[in-house]
Amino acid sequence: MIYKRSSTLFREAQKVIPGGVNSPVRAFKAVGGDPIFVKEAKGAYLYDEDGNRLIDYINSWGPMILGHAHQPVVDAVVEKAKKGTSFGMPTEIETKIAELAVSMVPNIDKIRFVNSGTEACMSAVRLARGFTKKDKIIKFAGCYHGHSDSFLIQAGSGAVTFGSPNSPGVTEGTAKDTLLARYNDLGNVEEIINSNKNEIACIIIEPVAGNMGCIPPVKGFLEGLRSLCDAHNILLIFDEVMTGFRLAKGGVQELYGIKADIVTFGKVIGGGLPVGAFAAREEIMNHLAPLGPVYQAGTLSGNPLAMAAGLAMLTELHENSNIFDSIAKKTEYLHEGIAKALIEKNIVHTINRVGSMISVHFSENPVIDFESAAEGNNDTFKKFFHGMLNQGIYIAPSAFETWFITEALTYEDLDTTIKAVSAIAENL
Repeated sequence: MIYKRSSTLFREAQKVIPGGVNSPVRAFKAVGGDPIFVKEAKGAYLYDEDGNRLIDYINSWGPMILGHAHQPVVDAVVEKAKKGTSFGMPTEIETKIAELAVSMVPNIDKIRFVNSGTEACMSAVRLARGFTKKDKIIKFAGCYHGHSDSFLIQAGSGAVTFGSPNSPGVTEGTAKDTLLARYNDLGNVEEIINSNKNEIACIIIEPVAGNMGCIPPVKGFLEGLRSLCDAHNILLIFDEVMTGFRLAKGGVQELYGIKADIVTFGKVIGGGLPVGAFAAREEIMNHLAPLGPVYQAGTLSGNPLAMAAGLAMLTELHENSNIFDSIAKKTEYLHEGIAKALIEKNIVHTINRVGSMISVHFSENPVIDFESAAEGNNDTFKKFFHGMLNQGIYIAPSAFETWFITEALTYEDLDTTIKAVSAIAENL
């Protein structure tokens, strides 16, 4: 395919935007080459500035669960925009989407809307600290909760050492309150808790990881975290920015029957517009200002356009819950087809899948945490990525990102994708 216009636009962008992009993964550093500039999208397809049509498997990193430019969402945004785009004052639609979200998700009484997943996770941790009156948090290697200072932490020299910052600008003081654990390793978490008695406010986790590829929790892991939190007066935060309203109406809490104390949302809840949210039972949420002492605010929080898009999206998912089964079946079909194509060509691989999230790892071992995800063959992934792109298939430009399936994909699209994998596998 020809990407002349995209390459020109990338050069122009680099003159005025750091790295030419407003979020680093878009720059194609992990796969090489120049990023694709999108002109428009509809349904399951992207149309780039060079006129190419691409079958889309990232769907704006998750929110386009019903496809791009889904008509009820577009109509809701257009009608709301005619009445004003921002007020900085309460609107009725904020209450409507809050009521709907609370009715769909187990174990929450109140929800507060913000503008991004980063804001949601940052606010959730602050709330947990304020509620428990403790300072330290546990996060997991490979889980991404946004770019707040507390989350940009890498491992220290041992399993129970303090974290250290892995981005300039994050202070050692901030890092010392973040403890890093291994995903799917309950013993490691227990060891950290026992070494920091009565100091840990919360554990924050992607209950189904999506930022090291799709990695599901092993049997008993989430249940074990719940038990540890109960035993040590620690709040359990589920970061469902990716999984919320995607894996089930009630997210992972519903899917696996595990209660979280605080849940964060993004992606689907905004219908494709910049929205995040965090929610919990009443006694926790009432610690937020103006009711309580924990401060959190945002001029554009509850923006009417974002609320309109989110309400339209959640309404359709609530009224048509068969969508979750439908996209899960499509994802299973894709999984089986890709696996067959790669096996036939003797390509070493592992595929992880939960619901409508899936990832292909070029590794012979099970991928259960960040360390095993990092063992994948990146050179093979780069060839795979560019091969798919040349076949008109757009997947995440990183081996450490999940794919997101949309209901707008047809089985014909899936067959086209599987045939592309088979063709590409000849040269991997």
